[in-house]
Amino acid sequence: MEKNRKTLVGTVVSDKMNKTIVVLVETKSKHSLYDKLVITHKKYHAHDEKEECKVGDKVRIVETRPISKTKCWKLDEIIEKSK
Repeated sequence: MEKNRKTLVGTVVSDKMNKTIVVLVETKSKHSLYDKLVITHKKYHAHDEKEECKVGDKVRIVETRPISKTKCWKLDEIIEKSK
């Protein structure tokens, strides 16, 4: 694993595709004018080679070379399994 790769932590929201998961990543930032906490979210398609993730799992994904049209992230580790 290279050091200069971006990593994100998020929740799996879909595992219906073959060897692909959809991860929802939330970021929190403070609005510059109103000082209110603003939560934004984005979905990333990630490669799951062993198909071990389920919906609700908290995972870490890491940036990689483009695998398909929409996938340029892969599963690094499962932080917490869903109940």
